[in-house]
Amino acid sequence: MAKAVSEGVAGVEDVNVTLKKVDEVNVDELLNYDGLIVGSPTYYGLPAAQVKRLFDESVKHHGKLEGKVGGAFTSSGLVGGGNETTIMAIFQAMLVHGFIIQGDSKKDHYGPVSVGAPDEKVLEACRELGRRVALLAKKVKG
Repeated sequence: MAKAVSEGVAGVEDVNVTLKKVDEVNVDELLNYDGLIVGSPTYYGLPAAQVKRLFDESVKHHGKLEGKVGGAFTSSGLVGGGNETTIMAIFQAMLVHGFIIQGDSKKDHYGPVSVGAPDEKVLEACRELGRRVALLAKKVKG
């Protein structure tokens, strides 16, 4: 899913993309990005501990991430597995920092969700999320 999101970002002209696992992200790097798309497996209706840790560590940059564009995606093992609550938890952390959240009025309103392994429909939704966040970040940056 993350690779498909990055493909969507990369398809936008004059936009650079960095794809990393959350454990590879140094919280100071967040200052360098105009947009951030976070994916996580769903655990008990919430993001993985590593994602929570990144946002916990990001408190040192409180007030400095204002105006960045955010998006999120998740996967779980079953339909009622808490996918939307996981995405909303990621959004809550982003909103505390003043992120602008990119939703979708047509489908996958909060962000792409996969139940089990992603199929082509989910991967296309991931590419679309990447594209939409990149375009908005480009507009916001000017």
